[in-house]
Amino acid sequence: MTVAPDVPRLVVRDPAEAIRALRDSGLRLSTARRLIIEGLFAADGPISAQRLAQDLSLDESSVYRNLEILERRGLTRHVHLGHGPGLYALVGRDDGEYLYCERCGKVTVASPDELQPVRDLIAHRFHYQTRFAHFAIVGLCDACDQQPDAPESNPRSSSPNRRHAH
Repeated sequence: MTVAPDVPRLVVRDPAEAIRALRDSGLRLSTARRLIIEGLFAADGPISAQRLAQDLSLDESSVYRNLEILERRGLTRHVHLGHGPGLYALVGRDDGEYLYCERCGKVTVASPDELQPVRDLIAHRFHYQTRFAHFAIVGLCDACDQQPDAPESNPRSSSPNRRHAH
């Protein structure tokens, strides 16, 4: 299991500011690293290393290494939605917490404040402090909950009719 690093957040407005801040911190900025930073800013939200590698024509292992470095520097964080690969998001821009529909794959972003009553309830009832930033809350969206049990339209989703192992 991966553990999100506990590092200061590096919140920047654009790729140029990110590159400057990382350089100022002593990090060398290779062409691949600059492309990955630009790819993260161009993405509509959290994105997989595989997708970045494909979009940027880079080696996937190089993308993973660079994303881990950027995460340790506080520029990115990763989140797990359902059973797919970890996704990487820019800190400060994609700081929501996620709800993931295990049937259709819909992702809903919630602000941490919106989920605070849930955290408070868990803390009161179970004496446990929760975080929803690394792993999504998984369930069914309203549309899927209203449908009778149907074949899964999302091949990555779990289903009682589908064998699943970790």
